[in-house]
Amino acid sequence: MSAPPPSPPPPPPNVPSPGAEAVPTCYRHPDRETYVRCQRCERPICPDCMREAAVGHQCVECVREGNRDVRRTRAVFGGAAVVTPRVTWALLTVNVLAYGAEILARDEVLARFQMWSPGVYYGQWWRLITSAFLHAPPPSFWHILFNMWALFVIGPELERRLGSVRFGMLYLLSALGGSVAVYLFGIAAVGASGAIYGLFGALFVVARRLGYDARGVLWLIGINVVITFVVPGISWQGHLGGLVIGTLLAAAFAYAPARNRTAVQFGSAAAVLFVLIFIVASLPPYAVLSVTG
Repeated sequence: MSAPPPSPPPPPPNVPSPGAEAVPTCYRHPDRETYVRCQRCERPICPDCMREAAVGHQCVECVREGNRDVRRTRAVFGGAAVVTPRVTWALLTVNVLAYGAEILARDEVLARFQMWSPGVYYGQWWRLITSAFLHAPPPSFWHILFNMWALFVIGPELERRLGSVRFGMLYLLSALGGSVAVYLFGIAAVGASGAIYGLFGALFVVARRLGYDARGVLWLIGINVVITFVVPGISWQGHLGGLVIGTLLAAAFAYAPARNRTAVQFGSAAAVLFVLIFIVASLPPYAVLSVTG
């Protein structure tokens, strides 16, 4: 009569039984069990450490490492890439709000903020900028409608090409250039037309720089210049001043060398600002002097 085989000895404490596997835990949180692994390094990750990837999930470190290798997209002429032209929408909003203020308090707003050469000469420098956000008051609506339509059509494209910061500088310096021309050769004016004509000039420069057919833009500029001198009551000084400054500054932005692009672009903008301030600070309003003697 045979005896039964002896039973195997019990496994030692804390050692899994044969065929069993240890439950994986998150590499960052050892107290959390998980069966999800990073698609890149295959380390186990808990829900708090998961980051969505093209396929599956990745851990925090792999996502951070991958972002270092991704080159940020840039606008054609520098600056961060623009998806939503926020500067254009902001400028549209400010112009419309300023026009609303004119409707509510026409005389007070115009008296304090329109471009008026004697006022600038005696220290009211804010008129050089605030006047660019005002327009001919009601019942004349064509002025603001044309300027805002032009900004709506041209602004987003130029902002995407130049970048938001450069586009904002171009707009404001063109507006300032128009006001400085009014200061020298005019007496009073309102409107964003100086800035809009600066955008016309910039659109021509950008089109030429990118190799596009710029004849349509040239026709647009020519027609508007003719209108400037044919239609009475239009400030030719503001239009031409903005056109000159916008064209020159856009050329500096578009043709800046790639190696020192940012320095050249911002240096050019600073130089234009300095020259315009120097003109106002050192020269009198000649149109006012010719009238008053």
